[in-house]
This record gives sequence, C-alpha cells and structure tokens, in this order.
Amino acid sequence: MIRRKRPRMRKAVSAGELLEKLLHSFGLDKRLQQYSALVIWDEVVGAQIAAHARPSKIRGAVLEVCVDQPAWMQQLQLMKPQLLQKLNEHPAEPGIKEIFLKKGKLPPLTEEAPEPPPAWRSAVLDPEEKQQISEILEAVEDPELRTRLERMLSKQARLLKAGAAVKSDT
Repeated sequence: MIRRKRPRMRKAVSAGELLEKLLHSFGLDKRLQQYSALVIWDEVVGAQIAAHARPSKIRGAVLEVCVDQPAWMQQLQLMKPQLLQKLNEHPAEPGIKEIFLKKGKLPPLTEEAPEPPPAWRSAVLDPEEKQQISEILEAVEDPELRTRLERMLSKQARLLKAGAAVKSDT
C-alpha cells in the first residue's frame, strides 16, 4: 500500500483557530455569536432589569426575553431600541435584530453555587486508624487488591468518623 505524505505545516495553529475554522465551515460561527447575547444580558441591561427579565432563547436573530411582571414588560417595550443598541455595541457583537418580550416565570440562573463537599472527604485518619487498616491488609498478597482494599477501608473509616462528628455536633 502506498502511503501519501501530507505536506508539513509551516507553523503550528492554535486550537482556537482550528475551532473557529471548523465552526465557520459549518456556518455555526454567526449562530454562536448570537448566543453570546444570553451570556452578556445581565452585564448589558444591569442588575435591576436582569432581576425581572431574562433571555430564554434565540430564534433566528430574535432574542426571546421572559419578563416576570406586566409593568416591567411595558417598561422594556419602551426601552427595546436602547437595549438592542447596547447589546449590539458590546464587544461580543451578538447581531440581534429584535427583542421579543413574553410574560412568564423567569428561567433559573445557570450560575448556582456549587454544593460543599461532603464532610467525610475532609475527615483525616489518625495514625492509629491507619495502623489498624494496615494490620487488616497484612495477609493480602496481591498489590492491586491491597491498594483497592486500603482505599475502601480508608474511605469507610472516614465516613464513620464524619458520621460520628455530625452526631456529636447535634
């Protein structure tokens, strides 16, 4: 089988450039640019408006915004030209042509605070507990099995320790 050599690259291309070319070849670059409006909305309109109006989706070049109260809907209807101008002057340049306002419940914010790790993850075994685990595993000859059992027993000990700490706090 004859192997064809492809020409060498003259210079390395960044992953960003490759992704940009790929999106452009599929015609998704403009669509992605429009979706930036969902991300920049709060920054462009400010906290007061963002608390009552949140973008929900994009249809074509129309940004659909969900508004929680009729008074805010009326106010935003009057502010549409300014909002469009501010959106399209942003460095992300989403290219939105129209804003469609609808009344309804606001979609939940996507940036929720992550849950703290479970208490057992921060529990630390003292040397005596580690020694007990080592004594239990002395008879195990297989190193892989020994490592896995050690992890499991350590985790179990930390779970028990964290459970005991929670009970003593209450």
